[in-house]
Amino acid sequence: MRGVLFDGKQAAVVDDLEIRDPGPGEVLVGIRAAGLCHSDLSVIDGTIPFPPPVVLGHEGAGVVEAVGEGVTHVAPGDHVSLSTLASCGACADCDRGRPTMCRKAIGRPGQPFSRPSGPVYQFASNSAFAERTIVKAVQAVKIPQGIPFASAALIGCGVLTGVGAVLNRAKVDRGDTVVVIGTGGIGLNVLQGARLAGALTIVAVDANPAKEAVARQFGATHFLGSTAGVREILPTGADHVFECVGHTGLVREAVELLDRGGQAVILGMPAATAEASFVPAAMFLDKSILGCRYGSSRPQHDIRLYADLYRQGRLLLDELVTATYPVEDFERAVRDAEAGKVARAVLTF
Repeated sequence: MRGVLFDGKQAAVVDDLEIRDPGPGEVLVGIRAAGLCHSDLSVIDGTIPFPPPVVLGHEGAGVVEAVGEGVTHVAPGDHVSLSTLASCGACADCDRGRPTMCRKAIGRPGQPFSRPSGPVYQFASNSAFAERTIVKAVQAVKIPQGIPFASAALIGCGVLTGVGAVLNRAKVDRGDTVVVIGTGGIGLNVLQGARLAGALTIVAVDANPAKEAVARQFGATHFLGSTAGVREILPTGADHVFECVGHTGLVREAVELLDRGGQAVILGMPAATAEASFVPAAMFLDKSILGCRYGSSRPQHDIRLYADLYRQGRLLLDELVTATYPVEDFERAVRDAEAGKVARAVLTF
């Protein structure tokens, strides 16, 4: 079986992967498409520490091939979008509708794969860069068969994180003002989340001027090359500022751009040991900084909602897919992503 394996030094396509059968409460999925996300690249460059060898990928969609004992909500032949959230469904946080806080879903990598040299870890409880993967039943969300796999794949990370950060975490309201710093895959979904929420002014900030057209397509009412011009558009500051780059200096700028009662939402992924600073006095007048894991999502609910919004033409998915690559062209997809040529590169099987 083919897949993209990171051995601790480099990532490459291998063809000798094996995968076990699904156990109770598990689903075996044949992957058809998987988005190349910044988090996958962060494992390769060490920003996200993860034990090797590991099959990468965490943003995928495909067809159910088999289910384990007790799985009833999906069956072989169903099309599914996969989440990374292997929540238990029974702890206090899951019971309160906060599965992203489930402690059993964080930091416990399994090893459903193997090679002749030994067992192989699974990334983010998902590993969508393989022809087949095994996930917990709660991670497989049935979607209508009319949604292209390349588009459906992106729901499971970029859309859940970006749109979810707006609707679930920040709870942007009609008439609010929003600034989005960084218009990559996450930033674009923040933009369209703000549009869906009814924000009045949505300012996209990105140093790459070539991103203006797509930012406006997703919902931006203004586009700037830096945060320096935000105050000309919003003299008193913004109700919500989303930092989608992962640069500690931009965290400080996000705080400084807030209006009274405003909130800065941190979505970008800096290095694990990176530190950000800001002036505490800037937080007076009820300002706040919010962390956000995975869009504070409830994947079984939210993925179905976003699929329906897509079918109504209200949520953009096809437009996120800049280019598709056979999995064998993984290295080319990485080069294009690092060069900023794509909003989202999608690997296909």
